Amino acid sequence: MFHLGQQVDYMLFAFSLLIMLARGGLLSRFVWNGCRRMGNFTSFSSSGLSSTAACGQFLQEVVSHNCIVIFSKTTCPYCKMAKNVFNEIGATYKVIELDEHNDGRQLQEALAQMTGARTVPRVFINGNCIGGGSDTKELHQKGKLLPLIEQCAPCCVKTNSEGSGSGQFESTK
Repeated sequence: MFHLGQQVDYMLFAFSLLIMLARGGLLSRFVWNGCRRMGNFTSFSSSGLSSTAACGQFLQEVVSHNCIVIFSKTTCPYCKMAKNVFNEIGATYKVIELDEHNDGRQLQEALAQMTGARTVPRVFINGNCIGGGSDTKELHQKGKLLPLIEQCAPCCVKTNSEGSGSGQFESTK
C-alpha cells in the first residue's frame, strides 16, 4: 500500500502527464479512436464501429444532407477544376478539404471503400458520386450537370447564399 504522501505524488504526476499530453495535442489520440465530426468529438466507437466504418457513417450523413459535396485537397488541381465548374454555374456546394481535416486519411479510406476510387476530388450530387474533377467538367460541357443538380431533394437545397458560386464555399474540417 502507498501512504498518503506517495498517493498525492502519483496523482500529481498523472495530472501533469495529462496536461502535457493535452497541450501537445496527443491526449485526443489516446482517448479518441473514432471519426471526428466537423471538428467536434462524436464517439461512434461506443457503438462498436471501427474508425473507417464511423467515417463512412459520417460521409453518408454529409452526402445525404447536402445537394453537392466535394471531398477535396487544397493543393489538387483537379479539385480546383471541380470547384470552378460549380462556381461558374453559381451552385451551392459543401467542400471537405481532406488535407486540412483531422481525420482526412480515414475519410479518404472510407471514400475509397464507398466509391471504389481513392483519388480526389470525389464529387457527390444528390447522394450519388459522379466521379472526379474531369468527370464533373465533362458532365457540365455535355449539359448533364445542371439537370442532376435540379433533381436534388428539397432537404438538400439551401436557400441562403453561403457556398454560392461567388467563390465562397462551406468548408468542414
